[in-house]
Amino acid sequence: MPAKRGTGKRGRGSGPSHGRPGGRPPVKRTRQNPRPRSAGQRPKGGPLGVTGDIVEGKRAVAEALEAAVPVRRAFVAARSHSQDPAIARMLRELEEAGIEVEEVSRASLDAISYHGAHQGIALEVEPYGYADLHELVALSGTGDALILCLDHVVDEGNLGAIVRSAECAGASGVVIPNRRAAGVGPGAYKTSAGALAHLKVAQVPNMATALEDLKRAGFWAVCATEHAEETLWDADLSGRVCVVMGSERDGVSRLVREHCDDECRLPQMGAIESLNVAQAATVFCYEWLRQTVWAEPAADGLRGAAPEDLG
Repeated sequence: MPAKRGTGKRGRGSGPSHGRPGGRPPVKRTRQNPRPRSAGQRPKGGPLGVTGDIVEGKRAVAEALEAAVPVRRAFVAARSHSQDPAIARMLRELEEAGIEVEEVSRASLDAISYHGAHQGIALEVEPYGYADLHELVALSGTGDALILCLDHVVDEGNLGAIVRSAECAGASGVVIPNRRAAGVGPGAYKTSAGALAHLKVAQVPNMATALEDLKRAGFWAVCATEHAEETLWDADLSGRVCVVMGSERDGVSRLVREHCDDECRLPQMGAIESLNVAQAATVFCYEWLRQTVWAEPAADGLRGAAPEDLG
């Protein structure tokens, strides 16, 4: 276990190795506006016979195709391909890749949608393949790295939003429990805006044990809790860190909190109790980025984001 940190900064090693998958090769397009065939016989299962995971929405679908996520079938709302150039473009790519496309009613898409935000297109993909914790450690390399540990976050939308922030900040992965917590599903795919295609999520049976494993791999475990005396602005969040975020209702559990090396809270001036867990995780991710990467003389690999990209 690393020694308890004082106020001074620790030495920094080399940057993390993220192991991000490359994009799929471009697909040759020959038809201008292929029309998907109507659905035929479907396997038994939920709505539309779906037995895999659902990726919905134009941006999430485009990101999944770019990252070569294994797709079983695609669903498109009737006539949307003739009215939306973006959907027409994705349909051409799906057809060239040999992926079955079914034209269905919007009501059918609503039935498989997490919260009705499918925008006229959805994919049925293979069930998400969770990483092993040791795989995340390997992807982190031996230098500076960030891993987020979520102590029973129960909302899929929050999980996806946290993955999106973690990926943008350069984290190596996210760790979640395998029981009584949100997993990767339609809501997570949607709010991650494609980040799940680039950042690995590991499931573990016991979060306290996972923290001890991460500490043996050189990580410093920092608990985000409103009960901490120290604020995030005064904490040392640089280097090789795993940030522990708690559930929407109860925060970080007592047992998990006891396995952390340090804890801090967000400063607050408003009247409401606290930020949403996904919003708070974003602040912690970017404070790690500021202290660890931005503070270096040359922040290689950083890219700017236009305001319209932040929605």
